Amino acid sequence: MKKVKKFIHRKTLIYKTGVEYGDYTLNHVLGCSHGCLYPCYAYLQKKRFHSVDNYEDWCEPALVENTLELLDKELPKYKSKIEILHLCFTTDPFMYQYQEIQALTLSIIEKVNMAGVRCRVLTKGVLPFELASFSRSNEYGITLVSTSESFRKRIEPGAAPWKKRVDALYALHKNGSKTWVSIEPYPTPNIQRQNLQELLKTINFVDRIIFGRMNYSKAVSEYEGYKQFFHEKALEVIDFCKRESIQFHIKEGTMMDQCE
Repeated sequence: MKKVKKFIHRKTLIYKTGVEYGDYTLNHVLGCSHGCLYPCYAYLQKKRFHSVDNYEDWCEPALVENTLELLDKELPKYKSKIEILHLCFTTDPFMYQYQEIQALTLSIIEKVNMAGVRCRVLTKGVLPFELASFSRSNEYGITLVSTSESFRKRIEPGAAPWKKRVDALYALHKNGSKTWVSIEPYPTPNIQRQNLQELLKTINFVDRIIFGRMNYSKAVSEYEGYKQFFHEKALEVIDFCKRESIQFHIKEGTMMDQCE
């Protein structure tokens, strides 16, 4: 297990997000030890606004030490407005091998649920089975863009092995929890050559799939026909989800008609 070495204090926590499938969100950690090299939008954003100095700084997570106090203050104000509270958009709530972050996240979800608000979770870590005892209206998800462990080690060096993510998600599904997968950012073949159908079959038990293209990468634009590639992959996801009766959402800009 790894230890959190940095702590920060914040004045506010809950906010309305502009992410297309989001509602309200919070980020109780600054940075992410997963160190994804897609490149990572969250890292680019935090570096641009000088919240972190560099990649090494980003990969050393800082815990928001007054998270629970802020929740006690802000939940009465926001709970009537929140449809679902997302954890998280600029960090990971179950950062791999960080017990302190996991413990705080579980405390957050418990407190939010007690206020009558449901949570949506997304991680590249391992979802703990303790979540099975929380509200059945919560939604638990993982990011999975490849079933290649060599790709994971190269592009998501600090994240959990992909199979551990899927196994933990499946355990929650078997216990009756709502589960979902974000297949984003999906890579072009010059970054990783793979069979999307194999990935989809691995997660055919989930309630919802979100699919989105890879952005901010020069390698993507260098792949001839990348717009058509993402369009065709999105159609694969749609067809698969319809066959398996799985809800789906295709991120804006992924399909060619969305760009027109």
